[in-house]
This record gives sequence, structure tokens and C-alpha cells, in this order.
Amino acid sequence: MLCAPRGFCAGVVRAIDAVEKALKLYGAPVYVRHEIVHNKYVVESLKQKGAIFVDELDEVPDGKAPVIFSAHGVPKSVPEEAKKRGLFALDATCPLVTKVHREAELHHRRGRIVVLIGHAGHPEVIGTMGQLPEGAVLLVETVADVLSLTPENPDKLAYATQTTLSVDDTEAVIAALKSRFPDIAGPHREDICYATTNRQESVKQIAPQVDAMIVVGSPNSSNSQRLREVAERAGCKVSALVLRADDIDWSLFSGITRLGITAGASAPEVLVEEIIDAFSKRYQVTVESFFTADESVFFPLPRALREIETE
Repeated sequence: MLCAPRGFCAGVVRAIDAVEKALKLYGAPVYVRHEIVHNKYVVESLKQKGAIFVDELDEVPDGKAPVIFSAHGVPKSVPEEAKKRGLFALDATCPLVTKVHREAELHHRRGRIVVLIGHAGHPEVIGTMGQLPEGAVLLVETVADVLSLTPENPDKLAYATQTTLSVDDTEAVIAALKSRFPDIAGPHREDICYATTNRQESVKQIAPQVDAMIVVGSPNSSNSQRLREVAERAGCKVSALVLRADDIDWSLFSGITRLGITAGASAPEVLVEEIIDAFSKRYQVTVESFFTADESVFFPLPRALREIETE
């Protein structure tokens, strides 16, 4: 049973297209700060086309070669450094992450401390916290973190969330925040992105109907990890995160009759097909798609690439 929607979201498509468009327009090399999206297969395929992935801008040589910021977003200090060095920077931050950045800045201007719900160390969280001065954002991951929170001015708080979290986990943390701080301001629209929500909802509906669930995605992909957890909580006895067919632990799938498959927002459909093919070699397989939402979201390329395209 194939979950639909699954795989690439609009922000991921935009980020990958930005790298490929820059390579087409300017030729190799194109530098990319951090993994453009959290998927090893995607990163390796872009490397073969001429993209060079770096951890920080000091690894990018001076010159006219483009440097692209990943879909997860970056702290303000990164574009500032790029501008200071005269680098040709292209920002592939997902517009839904940019929305969270702008909300955080708006709350800060209104004198509020921002409580960010997210996973410490994740690039998106580092980028969001880096939009504001140190101390202006407080990070919480769990309800327990909320209970131990001691802000200087509890009457001047706002919250925002990482876009790829578990919807259910986040609801519990938000409820705890509102219980402790009744005046806390929230986002105008939910921060968790449409793709994360849709993929989790599809898994919730399929997981109780299958003997096992495979989530196609990388271990460092937050939204993929959350899909595996959602399947587990929804009653699926076996829930595995698998990058590609060679990584399948076949001992987990002996004796099953119904398998659910979904893919994280940064996992390409070719890897889903590869895994179905691997099962077809061991089992007699019938594929059925299970649709829970229709997605038609599209994000245009960064302005600089669009302008060049139309000249």
C-alpha cells in the first residue's frame, strides 16, 4: 500500500531545481552550504553534476561561482558573511521556513521572547534561532522542557515551530505552553508545513492496516524520522526507515502479507520504485495507492535564477 502524497515537497523540488539551474547557467562548480536537502542519494547525484557541498562559507573560494544556501535556512550571519566577501549567494530556503523566520522577527520587534519548538542541532532550528540576537529565542523539545521554562517576562512570549515536526507531539507541547503561559502569542497560520502534515496523516490511516511500514528517507531527515514514529504510534508493529533497497533488513519483513510504503519529503520517487522492485524479487507483489490529500503547491526558483531565465 503506497501512501499518497509521499516524497518530494514543493520546497525540496525548488531547492534541487535551484542547484541544477545554477549548474546549467554557470557551469561547475556550484557550491552548496550544507546538504541541499537531507537525502544522501540526492546529494550524491548533484555532486556528480558538479555541485560541491561545504559545511561553512570559509570553504568557498573567492570568485564568481554561485554558493547556494540549503532548503533548511541559515542564520542571518551567513548571508551577511557572503555579502561581505562579495560571493554570489543564492538562497534556496524553503518559503515555509522563511515564513517562520519572518514571524520570529515580527515577535521580536514587538518585544516578545520567542519559544521555538524544535530539535536542537537541526539546521532549520539553527537557522531560525540565528535570525534573532542571542537569548531572544528559547528552544524547547518536549512538554518537560516547557514545564522547566523560566522566561524573564512570562507575559511577553510567542511560539514558533520547526516545520518538520510530528503534528501530535507539537500539539502536546503547544498545549503545555498555553497552559503555563495563557497570553503566549502563536503563528497566524500553523508552522508545520502542509507536506509534513499530509504525509503524517496518510501514514496514520495506512499503518493500522498493514503488517509493516517502510519510510523511504535518510536517518538525518527530521520529517522522515517523524513518519516512522507516526507509523509506530498508529499501531504498525514494524516501522523501518530505509534509505534505499540495499539497506533493507529482510529479517524484519518475513511472513508479512501487507506492507505500507511512504517517503519523506526529501526522498525521490526512484528510491520508492527501487524498494518495490526489491520486494517483487522476493514476493508476489500487488501495488495499491492510498490517496489522502491532493497537493498542488509550487514555489518559484530564487529570484536571481528566474530573472536570468527570462532575460
